[in-house]
Amino acid sequence: MENQESQPTEKKKIPSKLYDQELNKLQIELVKLQEWVKHKELKVVVIFEGRDAAGKGGTIKRILQSLNPRICRVVALGTPTEREKSQWYFQRYAAHLPAAGEMVLFDRSWYNRAGVEKVMGFCTNEEYWEFLRSCPNFERMLIRSGIILVKYWFSVSEEEQEKRFRSRIKDQTKRWKLSPMDLKSREYYIEYSKAKDEMFAYTDTKISPWYMVDADNKKRARLNCIHHLLSQIPYKDLTPEPIELPPRIDSKGYVRPPLEEMTYVPEKF
Repeated sequence: MENQESQPTEKKKIPSKLYDQELNKLQIELVKLQEWVKHKELKVVVIFEGRDAAGKGGTIKRILQSLNPRICRVVALGTPTEREKSQWYFQRYAAHLPAAGEMVLFDRSWYNRAGVEKVMGFCTNEEYWEFLRSCPNFERMLIRSGIILVKYWFSVSEEEQEKRFRSRIKDQTKRWKLSPMDLKSREYYIEYSKAKDEMFAYTDTKISPWYMVDADNKKRARLNCIHHLLSQIPYKDLTPEPIELPPRIDSKGYVRPPLEEMTYVPEKF
């Protein structure tokens, strides 16, 4: 059976004006969702997984753009320390789970074990299979505790991934995005496909399903993902009535210090 991710999706590009309009509408709804999460003291976890250069980071950026970082935050953990390696595998992720009234977006998550760790040999066979057995139970516990869990897999074709890698090499502002592990993922494209299929077989459950995002077109992927996320959490519009600014209180003789005594940033532009 031919791998689905190897087939590029031929769709017309979304005009920039239409994209900006739709994104603005969705971001307004995200603010409404944020206020509902705070009001109802919900606990929301959204997992973003997928191919390197599939557009996870760009989607997360657009979700966070208009939200309060005290309510909605992103968690992107680096390589575990020696101490963390000795812990229960889920322990360092559990420390970042939301409290009441919070949303946490995991830019990669505990599923590292089923992907990069499996393919690159960073975990043992026993640790890998223990993860696949334990993960559905772990997520079931989270959901039973009241956490709303939504999982997205960003799927990108081999051709599109190659195009984005080359674009990052050329662009000095994006070159930092290409890690040695990203280059290895290009080399082991089929191995990552097999690992993803096996991961889905164990963790794509009725109580905690995976939602696939066709990410060959970044703008479509962002809009589709945000629209779907909004549909997963019923919310009401708590937008307050328009606010009128009160009049300023009289300065009552306040004298501002001389401006020439201040230290200003040099005006280079």
